[in-house]
Amino acid sequence: MKNHIKEFRTDKGLLQQELADICGVTRQTVNAIENNKYDSTLELAFKLATALEITVDKLFIYE
Repeated sequence: MKNHIKEFRTDKGLLQQELADICGVTRQTVNAIENNKYDSTLELAFKLATALEITVDKLFIYE
């Protein structure tokens, strides 16, 4: 599954650590998801989308 987390995160001016803190995960988790090395849980996907003020379907792309 691909995602646009990095693009939306940088557009918001957030560091990986800041997004991680908002979502209650580690910076390494955000990094792994951004680099498509880890698939987010559904709960985390919604937290990320909410933090980035975007819908889940626009944040993640199923291929």
